[in-house]
Amino acid sequence: MKPLRLLTILALSASLSHAADWPQWRGKDRSDHSPDASTLTKWPDKGPQQLWIYKDAGLGYSGFSIVGGQLFTMGAMDGGEHVICLNPKTGEKIWSSEIDHRIYENQWGNGPRGTPTIDGDRAYALSAGGILACLAIKDGKVLWKTDLVADLGGKLQSWGYTESVLVDGKHVICTPGGSKGTMAGLDKMTGKVVWQSKDMSEEAQYSSPILFEHGGQRQVAQLVGKKLFSVKPDSGALIWQADFPGKVAVIPTPIYHEGHVFVTAGYSVGCRMFKLGGATPELVYENTSLVNHHGGVILVKGKLFGHSDKGGWTCQDFLTGDTVWQDKSFGKGAVGYVPAISSAWTKATVTSLSSKPLKRAGTKRAGSHSSPRPNSANPRAASGPTRSSSTDGSSCVIRTSFTASTSKGNDPPPVAAGTL
Repeated sequence: MKPLRLLTILALSASLSHAADWPQWRGKDRSDHSPDASTLTKWPDKGPQQLWIYKDAGLGYSGFSIVGGQLFTMGAMDGGEHVICLNPKTGEKIWSSEIDHRIYENQWGNGPRGTPTIDGDRAYALSAGGILACLAIKDGKVLWKTDLVADLGGKLQSWGYTESVLVDGKHVICTPGGSKGTMAGLDKMTGKVVWQSKDMSEEAQYSSPILFEHGGQRQVAQLVGKKLFSVKPDSGALIWQADFPGKVAVIPTPIYHEGHVFVTAGYSVGCRMFKLGGATPELVYENTSLVNHHGGVILVKGKLFGHSDKGGWTCQDFLTGDTVWQDKSFGKGAVGYVPAISSAWTKATVTSLSSKPLKRAGTKRAGSHSSPRPNSANPRAASGPTRSSSTDGSSCVIRTSFTASTSKGNDPPPVAAGTL
């Protein structure tokens, strides 16, 4: 059967022409905060009007990046995994380039998992099988490739590589895992290995790293199965590490704020908060109130929002770990922040979240859009967009518009778009 992954765009604000860039996973600083203040606070009863639909996005979980009038995602098609570039206003394909001649397959869904990272005139993308590629965004020409397993000594995990790689200065930073070093820094222009984190050799998991500055030190933090740790981005030297009781799969992206790092995972693990200082951060709290499997957590005005396998949608105080409210009245999904509303997405329903403990646990439905197929999309709000990727091969985007792509099982999804 020919792959059919639907990428759908539905407008959520007045214009597509003034939206800020969304260059990587969870946005510019990986906080999943949208810089677009014009997003509508309520959808029409029948949902946003479809603008366009793109039917050849292939299989995969990949999210979306949007920079300078180009939309980037990934999909599995024609026997390989591809980076795809579209015009976000029209849905017209600009180019598609294969970066891995294999399609990663398993019982949980086939195809690529990561989101392309855009830096200047180049895109960096990681296939599920571990091929990291650098492409020219103008025409999709592959400039260099490296294999995280064969070249960097990495070990492929059960769900494949799901990381969205990080670019900082002259380096592209990735997490191959394994005895040669959990993380690696490559020259972003050539792909040549600059460093591997020899002081940390844990196997990779499914989280993506974050970059921040603390105490005058720029650092990259990453979460793996049994460790949360930080390295220097120019050398890979270990700065600090802390224990983490991960099980099966550790997926959510860490959150840094004012000297503290918050991490969470599913499979009954729960969350931990650490205060940085010295080689061993202080454990501030741990609990199983916020057990985020996937879909992510966001920090807004001192409160954490995300879905918990234990208590449903949860609002938790960032510094104390106290539960503000929990709500099981709507299903598991993903969350992103736009200035007008903090939005949770369950399938194709958007619900606004408040930190105030209301009678209905601080939630209200803002609107909904019916997807062409069942999905478990993970949306991301950014620059107008709320983009999402799902564990069943579907993905969804919103950017001043809303882009959604859905599929079920190994049946590739459709892709579509519209205006309010």
